[in-house]
Amino acid sequence: MRITQDAVIPREKLTRYLLVWRAQGDKSKFLAQAGFTLENPGALLRALRVLAARAEAVPDGENQYGEFLRLEGDLTGPNGVSLPVTTIWLRWHADGSVHFVTLKPQREQRS
Repeated sequence: MRITQDAVIPREKLTRYLLVWRAQGDKSKFLAQAGFTLENPGALLRALRVLAARAEAVPDGENQYGEFLRLEGDLTGPNGVSLPVTTIWLRWHADGSVHFVTLKPQREQRS
């Protein structure tokens, strides 16, 4: 399945979580390699939308709120560097809308 362009990607998820240094589970250093910083959160938003439009999401579990979707691919940053990532999305049972949950560096080789 494809993640549609109307999927919800909260700006706060980018500016208060992914692009901010954290003592545990930090992703900001990883994302900075491609030029994603707090000064340009829109670049990360655009890269997530491009990734979502190009790659297929696969079911990855479920909870009381909805179905998790996993999407793997490369995020290309403003400096041209591509980062292999796994993104997680949640399709809500309540209304079928899809919401970005998180991303993490991809550790395994893709086939």
